[in-house]
Amino acid sequence: MYEQDAPDNMLSFFGLSKADLPDETIDVLPDNWQPFLVFDGMSTQWRTGACGATGLDYNVIPLVAQSVGVKKKNIPDILYDIRLLESEALKVMIEQREKK
Repeated sequence: MYEQDAPDNMLSFFGLSKADLPDETIDVLPDNWQPFLVFDGMSTQWRTGACGATGLDYNVIPLVAQSVGVKKKNIPDILYDIRLLESEALKVMIEQREKK
């Protein structure tokens, strides 16, 4: 996640400038914050095939969830939200693939 007011030296460390940051801020509702953190943490856990991403590796969800502060007993409560995020991300990936 990026802050629009991040210092230039922090951005340049990653090869970025303020021009690389989006102009708009997207807020996440409090009820969606934990599922968002888990989904964001799962960014390297996509299963892929010959046509690209096919879905998240669900085996890793408990580890990622706990690493972002989700209590073990609450993981089942956020799985539906993660699946919704996954579904929407797959739709975007498919659209991008079809444009090429």
